[in-house]
Amino acid sequence: MPELPDVTVYVERLEAKLRGSTLERVRVLNPFLLRTAVPPIGQAEGRRVTGVERLGKRIVLALDGGQCLVIHLMIAGRLRWLAAGAKPPGRITLATFEFDAGTLVLTEAGSKRRASLHLLADRGALQAMDPGGIDVMKADLPGFAAQLRAENHTLKRSLTNPRLFSGIGNAYSDEILHRARLSPVMLTRALDDAQTAALFDATRAVLSEWTDRLRGEAGDWPDKVTAFHPQMAVHGRHGLPCPVCGAPVQRIVYADNETNYCARCQTDGKLLADRALSRLLKASWPRHIDDLD
Repeated sequence: MPELPDVTVYVERLEAKLRGSTLERVRVLNPFLLRTAVPPIGQAEGRRVTGVERLGKRIVLALDGGQCLVIHLMIAGRLRWLAAGAKPPGRITLATFEFDAGTLVLTEAGSKRRASLHLLADRGALQAMDPGGIDVMKADLPGFAAQLRAENHTLKRSLTNPRLFSGIGNAYSDEILHRARLSPVMLTRALDDAQTAALFDATRAVLSEWTDRLRGEAGDWPDKVTAFHPQMAVHGRHGLPCPVCGAPVQRIVYADNETNYCARCQTDGKLLADRALSRLLKASWPRHIDDLD
């Protein structure tokens, strides 16, 4: 799922291309994409784009008259920019937004349709959609600490909770926790002040560094948005060496997600129980990184 760095780059490129442009036509090609009926989507046509914003992991096209088009890419949704008159890709296209400057295309790979589009009547409706998480890049340490300790959950769960923190998901939470050298299953209220400060610094550093990296790689448009990058320390790198200590990166698999971590750097060598695999292996489940063959 595109997270804060990816969405920020999308927003910057859209702002450069669309501010002041008129949305001439909207075509919704999949009935499951549009999640609002009032106002009707046709009311967005003929309106000028007054700005582009990020709302968590959502992209907001602000239109004159106060209306807002809100795009949530979810896991497999992506945006493409085509020159005016160019043909969008076939089956994966969910919607097209035709401007005088070109066409914005919303695609989604795979068979599951999770991406969404909302047309909101005004800023009040947009505010109601905001889950309330703080932007860590604009927060100070006391504000970050207060959010972190508002609920007693694991660090992984808290960092990815949109009611607490804006725009952080599975990929960058792995990278943040590795940078801070903290266990993903450590409880938030168990952190001391030094650990909280380390997590705050790591969060800001990782998000800033990756935003800069993706901004530089994007060129005119970010065509290759992915949650997996070879330069990442642990995310998506199960079994590969940790760039800090060389130990093999470990993982915890649950539902459609997984958490990647370095046992030596983050958990004092302890291997965290994988809900499925450790139950299967039971007594044979290794407890420490040094127990691995």
